[in-house]
Amino acid sequence: MTTLRSVRQVAKGLPTSDGAGVKLTRVIGNQYVKNLDPFLMLDEFKSDDKADYMAGFPMHPHRGFETVTYMLKGAFRHGDNQGNTGYLAPGSIQWMTAGRGIVHEEMPNQEDGPVWGFQLWVNLPAKHKMTAPRYQDIRPEQVPEVELENGKVKVLVGNFQGVIGPVEDVVTDPLYLDFHLNEGATQRIDIPGNKSAFVYVYQGSAQIGTTELPERHLGILGDGEGLEVTSTAADTRLLVVAGDPIQEPVVQYGPFVMNTVDEVQQAIVDYNEGRF
Repeated sequence: MTTLRSVRQVAKGLPTSDGAGVKLTRVIGNQYVKNLDPFLMLDEFKSDDKADYMAGFPMHPHRGFETVTYMLKGAFRHGDNQGNTGYLAPGSIQWMTAGRGIVHEEMPNQEDGPVWGFQLWVNLPAKHKMTAPRYQDIRPEQVPEVELENGKVKVLVGNFQGVIGPVEDVVTDPLYLDFHLNEGATQRIDIPGNKSAFVYVYQGSAQIGTTELPERHLGILGDGEGLEVTSTAADTRLLVVAGDPIQEPVVQYGPFVMNTVDEVQQAIVDYNEGRF
């Protein structure tokens, strides 16, 4: 019999700003939830006010981890110091492996209107931290959507009931699902017991075991082989994310995530000397 996971911690994200002043909510990577190996950070950016997002995220470096951007509304474009460009439209996802180093920008591709999306930071194990940078830019039509009895789910990454998401070759073997559930709907989700996992309710509310997760709350899951979640609102939307823990030291200095202080200092030197 499958052991269901319960919620071992509930947390609400904290308002902050990043980039050139983009207002957002930091769900993981704050004083209440520092990280959840292998996940370093989860930000939700949501606003109808262009003043909250138009400054964007100008050129900045990364080394030693991966960023995952998932758009619900609005549009961003990205580019880097190697001449690569891309476009993030509603429903699209970008899995960027910074590896040994990249300098890139993420800027709004609109003058006004709503913006809503998420960025997740995923750590890399030591043996992969200095890998070559790469992008996986996934268009909305490439993301499979599974109809459920009382809702639907987009399979961004990983395997849901035999449906495979379009992101490939990620060392932490992640699962990233976006559920839309009608009121009263109960959904079972298989999550291998070796994985760290969380649920983030971004609209409506949900029940997991005896724990109620209100809108814009995070539920960090305990041990088990599966998850059962029930929608307690008319239209509940939630992310279910899981991945293999790396179980290595994490030394982070802003956009550099390495295993030792010396490695972080070297990253700063390499960036300042133009070796990214």
